[in-house]
Amino acid sequence: MQRPSVYTVHYRLKNKIGEIVDTSEGAEPLQFLWGSGNVIRGIEEAVKDRGIGDCLEVTIPPEMAYGETNPDLVRKVPRSAFADVEGLKPGMKFQTNSGEEAQIVQIVAIDGNVVKVDANHPLAGFTLYFDLEIIDKRPATDDEMAAGHPMEV
Repeated sequence: MQRPSVYTVHYRLKNKIGEIVDTSEGAEPLQFLWGSGNVIRGIEEAVKDRGIGDCLEVTIPPEMAYGETNPDLVRKVPRSAFADVEGLKPGMKFQTNSGEEAQIVQIVAIDGNVVKVDANHPLAGFTLYFDLEIIDKRPATDDEMAAGHPMEV
């Protein structure tokens, strides 16, 4: 069995009309251990068997990214749950601790004493368009394989 690779990738995420939504340009590139689930499956599949210097244009459907929007993750909660928040308005994001792990929710609507929140990933339900450039690829170390993510080497 071949040892998994650690990839270092610069990326540009674009919307469907080509506008840049997010980029690593001018910042640290994305680094991940292939096969560990550190990044969306569509990126892992795109770089598989590719090498340093490869540039890719990739279209990633929701099922290989953040999934479809789950209506069960949109809930109505009493405004009193935000009693200590001034200036509550749609678009605000909060971290909740109601469950096994922390979750980010975004306020999507306020109707009187009811606040509608959405815990879906902001990119759930969207096809993603990436430009990727592989700037480094190396075999993972034993420590990285045990940890499930890249480490400084």
